[in-house]
Amino acid sequence: MSERKVLTKYYPPDFDPSKLVRTRTPRGDAPAGPKVQTVRLMAPFSMKCTSCGEYIYKGRKFNARKETTDEKYYAISIFRFYIRCTRCSAEITFKTDPKGMDYTCERGAKRNFEVWRAGGATAAGETDEERLDRLEAAVGEKSAMEELERKVVDAKQEMAIADALDEIRTRNARNERAVGGGREGGGDGVVEEMEAERRRGEREDEEVARRAFMTEMGEKVRRIGEGEGEEGEESEGLVATNGDKGLMLPPPLPAVPTFKRVVKKKKDLGAALGIKKKPALV
Repeated sequence: MSERKVLTKYYPPDFDPSKLVRTRTPRGDAPAGPKVQTVRLMAPFSMKCTSCGEYIYKGRKFNARKETTDEKYYAISIFRFYIRCTRCSAEITFKTDPKGMDYTCERGAKRNFEVWRAGGATAAGETDEERLDRLEAAVGEKSAMEELERKVVDAKQEMAIADALDEIRTRNARNERAVGGGREGGGDGVVEEMEAERRRGEREDEEVARRAFMTEMGEKVRRIGEGEGEEGEESEGLVATNGDKGLMLPPPLPAVPTFKRVVKKKKDLGAALGIKKKPALV
């Protein structure tokens, strides 16, 4: 550790600094890195080994070899990966697919069926014209569905408007009939009906008041006058009359209790214990 802190370095006797030539390589001619690298990756899809039938699920981690191929999709390089089966150690190869934004299994394993890839697999081999036709058909179906939904909404709105108009017409016709009947009869029928309603309400009020001032025995309750006795002068109460006899109602409720503090006299416990107090000298 001490060599890195010295101020001078050792140069051998046969050292010739003229032989040290600094060479600069252009960027385009720079030597490329190794074509095969060891990387750590996870399985991009679930697969089945063709040698032993072992299932390898998506996300299983492997120490793989990454190879840069000579194939390219436009300017995107295509990479090939080599992994080994976890059971029989058979070599499995797959590579990237920039066109389909996925991976392609080459050999050693078979990719499991995936429902979300079924539509993409059928559309992978179609031409541009077929793809345009398919997109136009999809747009046409979407437009037809939007038109149908718009028609349904319009029909519901028309039905609501028609129901509102029918209700308005019915109300107007009822008002016209009521106004016409009032004009023919001079309005006497309406006035008589209101008067009968008022009289019926008054009779109901009188009946309720009469029942309120009746006792259980059917006697009428009245107040004692001022000149009917000393007790009547002191407190006005209610008396039930039954012919010549007067029956007094129960006495009034007691007064509201007060919460005034009352000082209790202390007991002389000394006498009970036999203690005698000496009389004061002064």
